[in-house]
Amino acid sequence: MPDTPKKDGDSKKENKKIKSPLKFGELIVLGYNGSLPEGDKGRRRSKFSLLKRPKSNGVKPGKKHVVKNPQTAKAVLDSNCAAVSYTLSRNQAVVIEYEPDETTDMFQIGRSSESPIDFVVLDTVPGAQKAEDCIVSQSTISRFACRILVDRSPPYTARIYAAGFDSARNIFLGEKATKWQNDKKEIDGLTTNGVLIMHPVGGFNDQSKAGLWREVSVGGGVYELRESRSTPKKSNLIEDEENILYDGTLIDLCGATLLWRSALGLLSSPSRRELDHQIEEINAGRPQCPVGLNTLVIPNKNTLTVTEKQPYVYLKCGHVHGKHEWGASDEAGNRTCPMCRETGPFQKLQMGNEPSLYVDSELPTHTFNPCGHMSSEKTIKYWASIPIPYGCHGFIAVCPFCATPLKEHPGYVKVIWQDNVD
Repeated sequence: MPDTPKKDGDSKKENKKIKSPLKFGELIVLGYNGSLPEGDKGRRRSKFSLLKRPKSNGVKPGKKHVVKNPQTAKAVLDSNCAAVSYTLSRNQAVVIEYEPDETTDMFQIGRSSESPIDFVVLDTVPGAQKAEDCIVSQSTISRFACRILVDRSPPYTARIYAAGFDSARNIFLGEKATKWQNDKKEIDGLTTNGVLIMHPVGGFNDQSKAGLWREVSVGGGVYELRESRSTPKKSNLIEDEENILYDGTLIDLCGATLLWRSALGLLSSPSRRELDHQIEEINAGRPQCPVGLNTLVIPNKNTLTVTEKQPYVYLKCGHVHGKHEWGASDEAGNRTCPMCRETGPFQKLQMGNEPSLYVDSELPTHTFNPCGHMSSEKTIKYWASIPIPYGCHGFIAVCPFCATPLKEHPGYVKVIWQDNVD
């Protein structure tokens, strides 16, 4: 008997039965405001969702082998076996054989585009607008920078480790790499430029404060920062801290900084639709340019910018205008505000579009200096208080939407509109 043709309703019922994979959380690269300049494609994206795998691919440390040459060790040559090799001298190395762990899923992050890397992360160029702006001559991000292992069972705890396995499922720490053995003969090490983490105090919300930056080792130990990023001497082990990722934990790969948001934490963040609604709410007030008296419109991601309607803000005082030529700029490009006579930068005002960076769902009332990205007051104040690793030695507060270093304390200003004037 021939098969009965399926009705459209039957297909819809079948589609509803297909369950979406469980989401553990998201990694968001600071500086891209919702999408890469060239667009999010494949594994190269502005943010990456960690989804429960159909089958576990996690690994855990197993047997330890002391060998003369790690390159010829059986565990290293076996492509079905994951291994971490620590070269102690020309004639001695320790190889840790890793065995399958059915309780965890593993996700790898790095600069390499090879298949073991799940999330390809390149160096962030502050304020990049086009794909060509993102090109750097020499990257400081490791090809296999780090790996995250997430428990497949509730509460889906995520842990981070420095270094990732390459295409042959190996991690090599050469003779010059920072490594050590403890009293129990357990071996561990650090990568060249290190993987740093920072947990915000009090979680990721409108009451959060900056925590202390730490470095995580290949084995998952948590250490105080080294004297400089790549110095060969390790710092002290922090015995009462773990390599667990909490909602709002920052991960720095020396060239790019990532924010970890747990699936539970994301439920309290605004949606993209909510941010669009906030833009609509401000635009509904028909804000005007005090000079040209023309209506200003904040563009959203899907709207082409109309020059006459694009709002600009004086970053010294916060007064919003349309683009105008009134008041000549000085050599530094500063302009004098017609409303209050304050002289300072005159910058295009734009929305912070990445919802995962928000600590609350309030209306955007403040903007970062000098980039002009607008967000809620508590979100702005939170990020202005967070020291982000900058280069190999220092820390600096940046706009999370474009990674531009903030200028002049406090690094932001309240936005003052001339609106609802009808």
